Amino acid sequence: MKKQLKPIPEFKTEDEEREFWSTHSSVDYVDWSGAYRPTEPFPNLKSSEDLIELKLPLEEIRKLDALAKKRNVTRDVLAQQLLHAAIQQVPGQAHI
Repeated sequence: MKKQLKPIPEFKTEDEEREFWSTHSSVDYVDWSGAYRPTEPFPNLKSSEDLIELKLPLEEIRKLDALAKKRNVTRDVLAQQLLHAAIQQVPGQAHI
């Protein structure tokens, strides 16, 4: 006889869902008996990011490196954060 599964609640946010699954086991909500591990994980998945190249004066790169070290992040991560924050400050661009 199959185990009666509990219904998965509807979540309003990803944070709410993350909190739920951090305290509940999926075996109570999902029938894993027909699950299989794909041989090629997500073959049609497209990246939501793209790579750009920026040329900056060496002095700016040194400043970026120093600030990244203070924040304990990589140069690339800090550059992403700063660029994202700057784009959000452009009037009319916050919802793009």
